[in-house]
Amino acid sequence: MKTLQRPSRPGPSWTRGWPKSARDLNYRIAFDYTGEMKKLWREPSFCIGIPTSFVVDRDGCIAFIGHPSQLGEVLPKVLNGSWPTSNKAKAADQERIATSEPLAREQALKKPIDDRFWAAVKLEDWKTALWAIDEGIALMPGDINFRLAHAHLLLHKIQDMWTGLPVMRQLVRDAIDKNSEDWMVSALDQLFHPANDHSRLPPAERFAMGKELSEHILALNPPQGDSPKFRSYPAVARYYHENGNNDRAIELVELALTSLDGPEPIPAELKEQHLPDLLQALAEYRVRRLVAALSLPLRKTVSRRCQSAVGRGETTKRVDLSKWLTGQFVHFPGVAAARRVHAALGRLFAAGSRLKSS
Repeated sequence: MKTLQRPSRPGPSWTRGWPKSARDLNYRIAFDYTGEMKKLWREPSFCIGIPTSFVVDRDGCIAFIGHPSQLGEVLPKVLNGSWPTSNKAKAADQERIATSEPLAREQALKKPIDDRFWAAVKLEDWKTALWAIDEGIALMPGDINFRLAHAHLLLHKIQDMWTGLPVMRQLVRDAIDKNSEDWMVSALDQLFHPANDHSRLPPAERFAMGKELSEHILALNPPQGDSPKFRSYPAVARYYHENGNNDRAIELVELALTSLDGPEPIPAELKEQHLPDLLQALAEYRVRRLVAALSLPLRKTVSRRCQSAVGRGETTKRVDLSKWLTGQFVHFPGVAAARRVHAALGRLFAAGSRLKSS
């Protein structure tokens, strides 16, 4: 165990991957390099969640194990000696063990499989990774992580559509049958997340599965409801965007942004994690909507001028205006992007007769 003193100046190397709110901590942090805390404290007490607090009393005994939010009530009772013998302490221990022990035992069973899987992924040995996941599914067929890894390996790494599509169909069906937002969003990500290559998936079936998942997510978490939208709505927005409905995609992202400041308080680090991606998506969808609205009349204008140039015996270049405009301006915030698109369109209209090459 090593205790790290928070330096006075910002940006220490050991906090660079942390959220900004965590980098601004002004107290000492103990970092377990050896794994002793996990081996000697967390595993024997069936602790699987983070954060977890351990309170040690004057006699060196562990008096309390639980979430830090409970310390305000527990610490005074530990100090005056009334907590260990109280009914509340016994009930808290029984509840913690009843909840955490099955999950801890499940994690112990999964660990050797996870170790083999990640070792194979590191080597990009996809077949060995698939064997490990097949073993995991045989052991725990209802585990969402094994199911997602199975579909991801087949569709996006091995690219075996013959085997992967039935796996994906079953994942979608199980997600809907469970009526689980997490399962449905995870399945939708397999079909529409931009980090994945979807070019080999049959478009009709991909969009049919996307439509079904999106409709069920919106029925489970409707726009007019109070449930948080920032986890699930971005995935649904990606489906509508790829389906050409940018108005709907924009509406969903705006609802997700609004839910970050909803009635339920959201931790600052969670807001910091989601906000940039939501703003980027909103800017992209607004620009693409603008480009779609303006590119058709622009194409007609450029086409007329190009035809006139050809009539004069001049050579013209072929320009994919929609793709060019989107590529130029998608990385700017929405209003700035719109202004830049309008400016570019003005320049192109003014210089349309010069769209030629020597």
